[in-house]
Amino acid sequence: MDYEEQLDRAMDQKPDIAGSESRFEVPDPELREEGNVTVYENFQSTLSDLGREEDHVLKFLQNELGTSASIDESGRARLTGEFSQRRMSDTLDEYVETYVKCPECGLPDTNLETVEGAERLHCEACGARSSV
Repeated sequence: MDYEEQLDRAMDQKPDIAGSESRFEVPDPELREEGNVTVYENFQSTLSDLGREEDHVLKFLQNELGTSASIDESGRARLTGEFSQRRMSDTLDEYVETYVKCPECGLPDTNLETVEGAERLHCEACGARSSV
């Protein structure tokens, strides 16, 4: 098998990821104030879009916003304090850059793995593995 045949075979077997970056958008957080608590109404749909565990995302929000938070019976995140939509969006964007998008190819087709106690990002699109 010559080089051209091998290249054609490899191109046929690779996943089709053309344009897949544009399909990924972080939804705008729907926030509502209840006294001194900010309720993140669409938290569950955000988790679904990000493909991450609620505990992981909530812990990140708590650390970055410097607050305590919990999940209520409806699946909404309740964060102590008043937070603007812009600040929450910026924090989510930071989460996406760190824990969702691949640092090599920039695509969101990643999974979080824990190897020997360290978190790593594994990209399904390009195969890259990187520590976070």
